[in-house]
Amino acid sequence: MSKTVLGPDGQPRCAWCASAPEFYEYHDKEWGYPVADDQRLFEKLCLESFQSGLSWRTILAKRENFRKAFCNFDPDKVAAFTETDVARLLQDAGIIRHRGKIEAVINNAHRMQELVDAEGSLAAFVWRYETETPPEPQTASTSPESVAMSKELKKRGWKFVGPTTVFAFMQAMGLINDHAHGCIMREKATRLRRSFQKPV
Repeated sequence: MSKTVLGPDGQPRCAWCASAPEFYEYHDKEWGYPVADDQRLFEKLCLESFQSGLSWRTILAKRENFRKAFCNFDPDKVAAFTETDVARLLQDAGIIRHRGKIEAVINNAHRMQELVDAEGSLAAFVWRYETETPPEPQTASTSPESVAMSKELKKRGWKFVGPTTVFAFMQAMGLINDHAHGCIMREKATRLRRSFQKPV
């Protein structure tokens, strides 16, 4: 089974792009390129936790609503949320109204503050788990590195950060180049990873 599909321009992309028209832009402009910005990393961890049990298409369609609801995922602002904010979010039809996941984002904002105090930045922490010997693209849902990061985050009190969630986060944030062989964006991801300076 082919792991690529021809996009609107006739060029091959990762096959999952065919699942929804909006996936092409997300795939071409964001997915798999290395990120060092703490706020973007925190946002993606939160959105991946919301995706648990759902499709990424559902989350992507609501991403701007999530950003508005969670103050653009500024961890310091989210950490200040109270039960009043939880009640407000549970009434917000623009997001996924799941109490456990909403409360997990608030909890994780607190845990991120602690992690930044201890490690300097979220970016410095996550990039220690960069996948040096990745599996064949598009074949895995976890990796030894995602299992290790998940275990450490849970140890630090983070929630909804299982190995599969963390692996999806690593794919999207460029810690692993999981663009399929033959995908026209694989070489771009390779170049960006090669020139990327890992945060310390």
